[in-house]
Amino acid sequence: MGTIIQQQETENKGSFYFEKEGERLAEMTFSKAGPDKIIIDHTEVSDTLRGTGMGLKLVEHAVEYARKNKVKIIPLCPFAKATLKRNEEWKDVL
Repeated sequence: MGTIIQQQETENKGSFYFEKEGERLAEMTFSKAGPDKIIIDHTEVSDTLRGTGMGLKLVEHAVEYARKNKVKIIPLCPFAKATLKRNEEWKDVL
């Protein structure tokens, strides 16, 4: 069974998240900075998911979102920033 990352969006904010049995266990939040940028400001993963790569899955989802919507990512969250910089193939969204 694959992990399904869901997405929630308002006019100027949004999040990518993973829920199990109605409980949000992992979440990455962002703010929209104009029509062509999003600012990732926070990533949180439940202790129950430690070591599962869930944080990385959230970053991957953010990259897919950025490419699909033709926006750039400004990673203020230290985790997202470090993860994005480690992956050469994601430089196009920074």
